[in-house]
Parts: sequence; C-alpha cells; structure tokens
Amino acid sequence: MIKAVIIEDESLIARELQVKIAAVADDVKIVEVLPSLKSAKKWFLQNAEPDLLFMDIQLSDGVSFELFEHFDLHCPVIFTTAYDEYAIRAFKVNGIDYLLKPIDNEDLANAIGKFRRQAESPTKPPSNFEELLKTIQTPLAERSVFKEKFIVSVRNTWVPVNTKDIACFVRDNLNYVHTFGGDKYMLDYNTLEEVEELLDPKVFYRASRQCIVNIEAIQSVKPHENQKLTLTLKAPAKMEVDVSREKAPAFKKWFDR
Repeated sequence: MIKAVIIEDESLIARELQVKIAAVADDVKIVEVLPSLKSAKKWFLQNAEPDLLFMDIQLSDGVSFELFEHFDLHCPVIFTTAYDEYAIRAFKVNGIDYLLKPIDNEDLANAIGKFRRQAESPTKPPSNFEELLKTIQTPLAERSVFKEKFIVSVRNTWVPVNTKDIACFVRDNLNYVHTFGGDKYMLDYNTLEEVEELLDPKVFYRASRQCIVNIEAIQSVKPHENQKLTLTLKAPAKMEVDVSREKAPAFKKWFDR
C-alpha cells in the first residue's frame, strides 16, 4: 500500500483529487489532507514522510515550497496547480510531475505510474533542482496570498466565483456568498473565520458575526445614537448589516481611507 498526503486548500478540489486517485490507483491510500501551509508544517513535525505527496503550490497562507525550507523532504512530489506551463516543462524535464488543474484522470494515472517507476529504480534528484525551485518560487511568492476565487457547488457542478465579484459573505446556519450580479451560492467552509483569513483586509471587512462585506458593496452607512452603525449594501443584495458600537471606530477607519 502506497501512503500519500494531499496538500490542497480547496476542500472540494481535495475531495475530487481523492476520488480520482482511488479510481486510477486503488493501492494509493490518502492518509491525510492538509488544507494550509501551517497545517502541513505541523503535520510534518509530528509524522514521518509519506511515500508520495500531492501538493498544490499557491496555498491560502503562502507558497508550499516553504516546506522545503523547513524540512529535508525526500518523498516524491506530484504538484497540482493552475499555474503556467513553463514550470510544468521544467518539472517534467527533471523527473518531477506537475499536473495542471482541472486534473485529467489519464495525466494523474501517468504521474502515479511515473512514481512507481522511480520507486523501482530510485535516482538522485538533478543537481539543479534547488535552482528550479527558486526560479518557480520567486514569481509565485511575489503574488498575493489572498484568495482569488472560491469554488461553489451548483446543481452537482463545481463553479469558480472570483473573489472580486463577491459583494458579501453571510452566515445563516450555513455560509453563503452573494455576488454583485445577484447570485447566491452555498460555500463549503465551516466558519466565517476560515473565510476571513483568506481575504484581503483592505477590500473585505468582518462587519458582524454573520457578515463579511466588500467595500465596493457598501451603498451607505447610517450612524445611530447608541454609536452602532447600519450598512446598506447596493442592489441587488440590498441588505442591511449592523455594526456594533465596539466595532464602529475600527470600521470607520477602514472605510474612510
């Protein structure tokens, strides 16, 4: 049995990858799914390396290459990412596979087959491996670590929603996103705290326990005698959001900049 770990911050994509791995390689057992760089660092401190690692590159809290700076990892890695094909060519030339999202079953099967062949005839990584990591890591590290899109489920289909198109996130038993276009989607996150950590604080503000608002979605702000505030969001959301007296000064500073 091949023990494998997935590092992927999109829970829906992580689950899809698990299903695809099970379909093309029933002897690969996923022992852990790690949703962030922080959780990955903690896991590797407490556990031995797996036989195989499936790793996204751009995570919500950083770049996964940082793991190589903290740990002397020797397990083979199959990178899964949405980034450029120049990096793909570089990794393939140097014996490390790199799958472009959305991941194709045949490509996944070939990557695992490549892992099997390398396991049977292990070879030393190329001497310029670290240089390749630096080349690819640099432009990625310079990019924003804030989430650029969220994956939502619509009639059993996964749909990407760009973060800039989201007017607000609302907690109503479950978490939902409301877009500037008037659409409402259920979000696969347990808490708004998880969502808040992924957002650019210059653009999004946690106005209340139930709502995170986009600054571009705010139509007006009404102050009350008790020092609370009421935000009115632009149509089509057209909802009102109360900001507590305690949060009002911080909100005003954020909004008036």
